[in-house]
Amino acid sequence: MTTSPPGRRKGPTKGRGPRHGEAFRLADAATHPDPVQESAGVHDRFGRVTARCWGRLHPKLERRQGGWADHPGDLPNVEGTLVHLAVEYLPAGRHPKPLWLWHSAPDATAHDVDRLWRIYLRRFDLEHTFRFFKQSLGMTRPRLRTPEQADRWVWLIVAAYAQLRLARPLADDLRRPWERPLTQDQLTPGRVRRGYPRIRQILGTPARAPKATRPGPGRPPGRTTSPAPRHPVGKTRHKRHTPTMKAEGKPLISS
Repeated sequence: MTTSPPGRRKGPTKGRGPRHGEAFRLADAATHPDPVQESAGVHDRFGRVTARCWGRLHPKLERRQGGWADHPGDLPNVEGTLVHLAVEYLPAGRHPKPLWLWHSAPDATAHDVDRLWRIYLRRFDLEHTFRFFKQSLGMTRPRLRTPEQADRWVWLIVAAYAQLRLARPLADDLRRPWERPLTQDQLTPGRVRRGYPRIRQILGTPARAPKATRPGPGRPPGRTTSPAPRHPVGKTRHKRHTPTMKAEGKPLISS
């Protein structure tokens, strides 16, 4: 990680200007200049939180990296904002380690810095939400053919997830033996889904009662389709007493 390059080349010699500035090493605090933005606050789980940021930094790209192997000409300087997050303590008495975040905007404000690390803490909820969409609600189960079908199916999954959230006050805590008990307002969508058959009996359905079916003509009661035809497999009927022909082509006449 380096800072922005200076305007011109150092020294009396002439030539192309430098592409990189001073080195910025994460593990060496002596290479850190004064931060451009700094914000502090108190969090209920981490105590005092201090966020500092440095703008106009860029990593030294190399062509052996997958995305830049076939890039023509010189590699660009992708500038952004580097954020350092320091907390007072971690849950369960763990030792806090320095946390570095990267923001693609080269000039971030103090409001952006305070918002970034809070968004980073919510990434775990997003990952578990998408995992619940795929594994429990079947978001990737159907084989959709068009983008319009995919959009409708995703919106149906989101509506089902919102319904599980709204049904939380009506659900019971049906937990596994290894799961800790939760209060009514802490139930996860997975636990609400376990007791959803009971909730459905309480709420009912806005749909009408199903109509009585009548069997069609020529079919037994209760059957809507004809049985599939069956063919014998692996059985060959041999013909016996088949008349044969002589070599001359005349039929064989028996007395």
